[in-house]
Amino acid sequence: MTTPQRPIHSGFGAGSTTADITASIDLSGRTAVVTGANSGLGLQTALALGRAGARIVVLDRDTANARNALAGVTAEFVTLDLSDPTSIDSAAEGIGPAVHILVESAGIMAAPFGRDARGNELQFSINYLGHFQLAARLWPALQAAGEARVVTLTSLGHRHSPVVFDDVNFETRAYDPWLGYGQSKTAMSLFAVELDRRGQTHGVRAFAAHPGSIVATGLKQYLTTAELAAAGMVNPDGSPILDPDKQLKTPEQGAATPVWCATSPQLTGLGGVYCENCDIAELAVTSESGVQDLSAFNDISGVMPYAVDPESAKRLWDLSEKLTGVSFL
Repeated sequence: MTTPQRPIHSGFGAGSTTADITASIDLSGRTAVVTGANSGLGLQTALALGRAGARIVVLDRDTANARNALAGVTAEFVTLDLSDPTSIDSAAEGIGPAVHILVESAGIMAAPFGRDARGNELQFSINYLGHFQLAARLWPALQAAGEARVVTLTSLGHRHSPVVFDDVNFETRAYDPWLGYGQSKTAMSLFAVELDRRGQTHGVRAFAAHPGSIVATGLKQYLTTAELAAAGMVNPDGSPILDPDKQLKTPEQGAATPVWCATSPQLTGLGGVYCENCDIAELAVTSESGVQDLSAFNDISGVMPYAVDPESAKRLWDLSEKLTGVSFL
């Protein structure tokens, strides 16, 4: 397998913040769309892009909280439920005429089993399929920008599972929340690979960004303090453990990588890569999925080959069109 997964030594690192990334970036006259910006990574991403001068459009299931969180920031707020195809189509209307940056940040983690209205497993639906459909609906606006970037939020959690093409919706295998989460995050990485391949001739480049392990986000809603403590992410009292070198970051540090992917001139002419710590990640030496001890993630970096495999990315694209009934590119 050939892959452009090679660090470019950006000069930034695990402890860099969004302010570091945008210090010399001017986004005046550009439109940035961010999903899931009522807290955590999406919020910090929207704040950073707004400070750099972009017109901000927030797509969120909870627009009231998003408005409160972004008080004082000039932004537009549109309701979006990523598990509802009608909501996705409605949210995409009127955002144009051009979208220069799309950051697909919203998501859930280790959620109990559920299905969307189309029968798709909920984590795969919300984290991946909904964002696939959103990008499709915004495709004309991305093209119209001339130069645009799409950033998908993946995770080191992709190591839990590749995309299981024969049973993505857990119809024949037993459901496990971490397998579902891992599969959805692998899908987000593969989506960036294929979207970049298809989009670059139209001026659209795509990147997958792993932000790190960020406790202060809504993603932890399905995990107990005891589980987070066992994973080495919080102290027994629930206070976060912060160590950027072990991927334990603040939201501002976590959002630095997706903001870097969305704005950095260092990535001009590049795309279809998995990034972490504000750089292109190394390709992992192993291809075996599954991490039973969550605390082990604190000492792991790099992307699994199956998460950036071009043939798997093409296969996932075809499956996504079938599952959503949406075709583009």
